[in-house]
This record gives sequence, C-alpha cells and structure tokens, in this order.
Amino acid sequence: MVDEKEKDSTEQKIIAAAKQVFHEKGLDGARMQDIADKAGINKALLHYYFRSKDKLFEMIFREAVARLIPKVGILFLEDVPLFEKIEKFVDFYIAMLIENPYLPLFVMNEIQKESGREFLEGIFNGKKPAVHVLAKQIEEEVAKGNIKPIKPMQLTMNMVSMCIFPFMGRPMIKLLWDINEEQFMQAMEERKKHVVQFIIDSIRK
Repeated sequence: MVDEKEKDSTEQKIIAAAKQVFHEKGLDGARMQDIADKAGINKALLHYYFRSKDKLFEMIFREAVARLIPKVGILFLEDVPLFEKIEKFVDFYIAMLIENPYLPLFVMNEIQKESGREFLEGIFNGKKPAVHVLAKQIEEEVAKGNIKPIKPMQLTMNMVSMCIFPFMGRPMIKLLWDINEEQFMQAMEERKKHVVQFIIDSIRK
C-alpha cells in the first residue's frame, strides 16, 4: 500500500515535471514518457496517478487559474493610487503568464465550450474580481481631471489584452523575430515596464 506522504511527494514530483514539460513543449508536443522521465519515475507509475496527459494538463491549469483570480481581486481592492494599481496588476499578470505560458490558450479553449459558463463560475467560486471597485476609482480619477476620459471596461480590457496577446501569439512572435524560448521570456520580462508605461501614457493628462 502506498504511504500517504510518499503518494503526495510523488504527485508533487509529477506535477512539477509536467509543468516544466508543458512549459517547454506545450500540450501537443509533450508526451507522458517525457513527464515520467522528468519526474524520475516509470510511465506505469505516472499512469497510476494520472490517467492521461489531457487530465494532467487540465488539473495544472485549472489550479493556476484558481490562484490567479483571487489575487487579481485583491489587487483591485487595494487602497493605492490608480497608476500604482495598474503597475501591480501588469507585473503580477505577466509574471503569472511567464510561469504558465499556456494558461491563456487553456482558458480560451475552456470558455468556448458549451460548459464554458460553468467553468468560469467554478473558477470564480462565487467571488468574481471586484471590477466595480476599480471602475469607481477610474471614474473618480476622470472626474477629478487627473486622467483622460475613458470607460473603465475599455481601460481594463486594454490592460488585460496587452498582457495576454504575446502569449497567445507566442509561436508567431518567435518565428517572426527569430528568437528562442529564453529570448521570448526575456522580452516578456521587459514587457512588464513597457505595458505599464504605454497604459499610463495613454490616460495621463
């Protein structure tokens, strides 16, 4: 019988190995044998813990989304100036995507399914990010004349889309600019500052 501590340790090894393999090769390129080799176990043991590559991929990225949503909600609720909130949001969001570069594609695939609404409701767990708090802060800054007039939804979509798009278009960007994975990730680190500056410059009076 498998000891519970040993079971947890093996599962964590598998999950860590799978994250690395998915990060390097994506869902289509990854093989269960690659994950088993990276985890230092045999393929039969891997299948004992996880029946398929798809199930393992889904579990990893569902957990990643579940971690992302509450943290975004906390950022929206923070009592800090708008520009600082934008900076924190972009830094966190891109850092999360660097750690989980296939997350946007996974989420997009899930929400396009018939069960997409159920997926989102399960992720939010009854607690959607407090966009109304951010919206109120944006509206107040507009009313004070501190920033240019802009609808909160448009500003929020600008922030999110500028963070997400490079990861959605990752293969195309790497091909067009003839860069490898390491160079792409370096560009994403640099992008944290570029996105913040671009967003702030677009609304600053």
